[in-house]
Formats: sequence, structure tokens, C-alpha cells
Amino acid sequence: MNKLIYLDNAATTKLDADVFEVMKPYFIENFSNPSSVYDIAQHSKAAVEDAREQIANILGARTNEIYFTGGGSESDNWAIKGTAEAYKTKGNHIITSKLEHHAVLHTCQYLEKQGFEVTYLDVDADGKISLEELEAAIKPETILISIMFANNEIGTIQPIKEIGAIAKKHGVLFHTDAVQAFAHVPIDVQEMNIDMLSASGHKFNGPKGIGFMYIRKGVKIGSFIHGGAQERSRRAGTHNVPGIVGMAAAARLAADAMDERIKQECELRDYLIDRILTEIPYVRLNGHRTDRLPNNANFSFQFIEGESLLIMLDQRGICASSGSACTSGSLDPSHVLLAIGLPHEIAHGSLRLTLSHENTKEEMDYVVEQLKFIVDRLRSMSPLYEDFVKKNS
Repeated sequence: MNKLIYLDNAATTKLDADVFEVMKPYFIENFSNPSSVYDIAQHSKAAVEDAREQIANILGARTNEIYFTGGGSESDNWAIKGTAEAYKTKGNHIITSKLEHHAVLHTCQYLEKQGFEVTYLDVDADGKISLEELEAAIKPETILISIMFANNEIGTIQPIKEIGAIAKKHGVLFHTDAVQAFAHVPIDVQEMNIDMLSASGHKFNGPKGIGFMYIRKGVKIGSFIHGGAQERSRRAGTHNVPGIVGMAAAARLAADAMDERIKQECELRDYLIDRILTEIPYVRLNGHRTDRLPNNANFSFQFIEGESLLIMLDQRGICASSGSACTSGSLDPSHVLLAIGLPHEIAHGSLRLTLSHENTKEEMDYVVEQLKFIVDRLRSMSPLYEDFVKKNS
């Protein structure tokens, strides 16, 4: 197979061609600043507000509860730091989990240095938190629960509706990092009792450098970026109009095709998982078998290094990853895989394959055949594998 096979959609997705066409006029023709008062600026302003309404409708939110940001990491920072600042007179305790994205974990670690207390919940072998442990961790000083909707590495989906109900019962704000989930699986912020939600355009075939945060009406968090009256004086900075328009267009396309995409991606994902688990020995699937993102398959291969695996896949035209793109280059094993109980030597041999609606069964067959060859080749050079075979022969 000569063409490139892209299986790293959790890192970023390809901009949809139709979305690009929707964005183009706002670079060249309707280029004006939507904060200006003259007539052509009102076209840009109208486009921004239309995009806000489109995203709100997908979430079951009010239009004035959507705030545009620079991406998921900014939204996570805003939700957590903003809550800490606004509610510090009520309490100083935050609850999160050990397998959150670093945009959440590092923000919580920063707040710990400012005197806040953070509880990092354990997860089970599939990457799910315990609802009983979550509720037991709540105390009078708790002001925020921040649990991601679906994990970016292993794909496990958390029981978000139940978490939201617990938070509401105890009068605690609930934020979810939905960067991997929004526009991939159904989300209703009212039904799920979500107070704040983070998302990023480039995870669902939209542009990079644009995201949004849903903030429920009545949540009293302050501005994160100061300097202007944009976003109802809560997020300063000139609007990225092409990005906002593109993100909303991509979200609408994804939402309209969601049922079909979920069915298609789940079938491909399960076909890929079944073949790998059946045809390659000493491999395990990471994450929950069914409660996972439709496009995510994460494996750990014993007796090999993930980096060597990625290089050899790349040589064969297959783009994959060993985990979060935000931690690429790190020599440490994934904190997510360690959190679900994998030992270091197995966590180092991880592979994340995240497909899209454009991938095919033929591509999955090619990937499996190449993986079989590569894993066998790498293990043949491993003294650990040689010793293992001798002991078990």
C-alpha cells in the first residue's frame, strides 16, 4: 500500500475541505474585526454569533454560555484557575483524577503551590474512576470536580452523567475536559449536569488554535485573559473569526453525521482490536473494551519499546503514536498507563491507533500485517524476550 495511513486522530485531525471553504472568506473578504462599529465588521460579528449558537445547540446549552478560547488547554486552565480564584472564600479543595490531560494535572499542581488542596482519584484497570470514592472525597471545602469526559490515550469514557449528579447533590461545580469527546459522542450539558466544558476545534476536523468553553449561567468565574471587552468581558483578545467559523462548521458536520460515524468507526475499531489481540501474542488492550471512544484503540506490546515501533510503522507509511502528543519526546512512560496499573516495562511498549471515518478495512488489514512483522522483528532482537521464551518453552 503506497498511500499514507493516518491513525493519529487523537493528536489532531485533518481540516475538512468543506470547512476550509467556509473559512476562506473570513481571511480575505470579511476580514474585519467584529468588535469594530462599521458595517462590514457586523458581518464578522454576525458570523461569530452564528457559530456560538451552532455550538450551543449541539451541547443543549444557551448561546450566552459559550465562550471562544485559543484551545482546550486554555479552556482547562480557565475552568480550574477561574474557579479557584472565584470560590476561594468558600473552600480550597479540588477533586480530579490521576489520568487527566496535563492541561488539568499541571494546573492543579500549580494551584497546590498556591495553597489549594487537590485530591487525585485512582482509576481501575480500565481507567474508570469509582463513583463511591469520588463522593467520599467531597468535603465542605470542595469547590470543583474536574474529570475528563474521555481519555485521550486509552479512550475510556467516564460515567459523566453520574459524576454530574453527585456534584450537583453536594453543591460542587463540575468541569469536564471534553476535548476528545465533543463532536465524537453525544453530549447534553443539561442532562449530564455539567457546569463547565472544554473543547478544541482541531480534534473534530476543524482548525487548530481555536476552542471554546461552556460555562453554565450562574457560575461565577472571572476573566482569564484581561485586556478587552470581547466574549462579554470574560476573555479578552481579538476574535479569531476564521477559526471560530471553521470550528462551528466542523462541529455541525460532525454532529449531523455522528450516528453514522460512530457506527462506522466502532466497526473498524473492533475489527482492528480483534485482529491484533488474536494474531499477536503478549499484547493487551488498554482502556475499557466497550465504554471507549469510537475511534480509539490502545495496546501494550511486551518486550518492545514503543518508540522503535512508531519509527518502523512510519517507514511503512503508518502514522501512530504512543500516547498524548503533548508529551512526545518524554522518556517517561505514560502517566495514564501507570495509573491503570501497568508496570514501566509494559507501559513503554504502548501504541495508540486513533482512526477516522475516512479509514478503511483494507487499511486496517495492512496495519495488522505490518504490526505482526514489526513486533516479531523487534522481539527477535530483545534479550528479555529470548529469556522469556527459554523459560516458557
